[in-house]
Amino acid sequence: MTNIPALIQHMLQPGFYPHAVTEPIQLIQTHVSYVLLTGDYAYKLKKPVNFGFLDFSTLEKRQHFCHEELRLNQRGAGELYLEVLPVTLEGEEYHLGGAGEPVEYALKMRQFPQEALFSSLFADGKLSEADLEELGRVVAQYHAKTETNDYIRSFGEVPQVKAAHDENYEQTEKYIGGPQTQIQFDETKAYTERFFVERQELFQSRIQNNYIRECHGDLHLRNIALWQDKILLFDCIEFNEPFRFVDVMYDIAYAVMNLEGQQRKDLSNAYLNAYVEQTGDWEGLQVLPIYLIRQSYVRAKVTSFLLDDPGVPLAEKEEASKTAAAYYQLAWEYTKPKQGQLTLMSGLSGSGKSTTARYLARQLGAIHIRSDAVRKHLAGIPLLERGGDDVYTPEMTEKTYARLLELGTILANQGFSVILDAKYDRQQLRQEAISAAEKYQIPLKIIHCTAPLEVLQERLVNRTGDIADATADLLASQLQQAEPFTDAEKPYVKILDTTQPLNQLSVNSEQ
Repeated sequence: MTNIPALIQHMLQPGFYPHAVTEPIQLIQTHVSYVLLTGDYAYKLKKPVNFGFLDFSTLEKRQHFCHEELRLNQRGAGELYLEVLPVTLEGEEYHLGGAGEPVEYALKMRQFPQEALFSSLFADGKLSEADLEELGRVVAQYHAKTETNDYIRSFGEVPQVKAAHDENYEQTEKYIGGPQTQIQFDETKAYTERFFVERQELFQSRIQNNYIRECHGDLHLRNIALWQDKILLFDCIEFNEPFRFVDVMYDIAYAVMNLEGQQRKDLSNAYLNAYVEQTGDWEGLQVLPIYLIRQSYVRAKVTSFLLDDPGVPLAEKEEASKTAAAYYQLAWEYTKPKQGQLTLMSGLSGSGKSTTARYLARQLGAIHIRSDAVRKHLAGIPLLERGGDDVYTPEMTEKTYARLLELGTILANQGFSVILDAKYDRQQLRQEAISAAEKYQIPLKIIHCTAPLEVLQERLVNRTGDIADATADLLASQLQQAEPFTDAEKPYVKILDTTQPLNQLSVNSEQ
C-alpha cells in the first residue's frame, strides 16, 4: 500500500463512494491505469505516465483522454461507459464529483463479471460458433457506424502501415536466437516488405473505398464481453490515432489471430465469414494476412519485453519465452504460400447446400460466399430483408453468379480455399467456373446436395431467420430448370445425400 498514491488509498475505502459497495473494494493495476471495482460500478483513473505512444503526463491530458474514452466507447459498449467525474481535494479529504478544484478525473463504468469476457468464455469452453458468428455481425454493424474522412484515410497509406511493421522488426532483432529464429525473422520481414511493394494498388483501393476508419484498435477477446444477452466491444484505443485509424481488417485480424493461436480455426472461421458476409467486403481478405502478421508479431514482441525486466521471476520468463516463440512462429506461418481451391455447391433450395458449405468451411478454413448475400449486396438491401421481384430477374442472377466467380477466383489466386454456395443448376454457370479454374490452375470440385422432395419442402417451410428468400413453392420450377451434369463435368462432382450425418463427408475427396 505504501507505493499506492493517497487518492487511490482513499478510493479503497467504502465511505468514499455515494453508493453502496461490495467489500473489499478491489484494485486492478495496469502500466497505465488504476481500476477500482466496487460492486455495481468500476472507476478507472489514468496514471501520470508518458510512453511516447501514450501521454497521460498532465491533469489536462488525463481529463481529455477520460472524455475521449467515454466518447469512443459509446459506439460499442454505451451501456458500460457512464460518465467522467472530477475528484476534488478539500483539506485532507478527497471527494468524487465534488465542487472544488479537480485534482484528478475518474471514468465511471458499470461493473460486469469477468466470466462474461470472451477470453473467459473461451477458456471455459463456453464460446460457440454461434457466438462468433454473432460477433462477426456485431463488429460489422460497429464498423458501419464508425467515422472516416481524408485525415483518417491517410493512415491507410503504405508508408503509414509499413512503419508499424518496421518498428516491430527493429524492436525484436535482439530476440533472434531466443524466442525468435533468424529464418523466421528474415522470412517474415521479406514477406511483408514484398507485400507492400507489390500490393500498392490494393492499399489504395482500401483507402478509396472507405475501409480505413476510426476503428476499435484493440479488438481481442479480453475486450469483448457477452453480458445481459448482448455482445459489447469495450476498451477501444483512445490515446493514439495510428492505433485507431486503421483498415477494418486490422480490427478483425486480432480475434482471428487470437483464436488461431489457440488452435481454434473453426471459431475464427465462423467469425471471419460472418463478418465479410455482413459487410460484403470479401476483397478485404486480400489484405488480411498483413494484419494477421502484425497482430501476432506485436503479441510476440510485448511478451518478449518481459525477458528484459529484472523484476520478472525466472519461471515466468521461461513461460514468456515459450509464448513469444509461439507467436513469432504464427506470424511466420501466415507468410507461407497456400494452394487456393474452389468448391461449387450445387442443388435445389432446401437441399442443405449452406449447412454443408458452412461445415466444410470450418473443416478447410474456407471462405464461404453465399449467392443470397452477394445478390443482396448487389441490390443494396439488408441481408435479412426479403428481396422483391427486381432482385430475382435473369439479369440480376447473371450479375450474382459473375460476382461470385470473380470473388472466388480473386481469393483462390491469393491462396484461400473458397466455397461458392449457389444452386449452380445450369451447365453454362458450371462451365464458366470450370474454365476459370483451368485458366488460373485452381483445383475445383462440385458438391451436389440432394434430399427427397418432401424433406426439401419441410426444410423450406421451417426455415426462419435466414438470408435466403426461397420458398417451397419454387421447387417445382427449379426441378424443371435444373440441367444434368455433362460427362465433362462428372469428374468434378461429388453427390451428397444431406439426410446423412455431415461428419461422413470427406473434405479432401476429389470425387
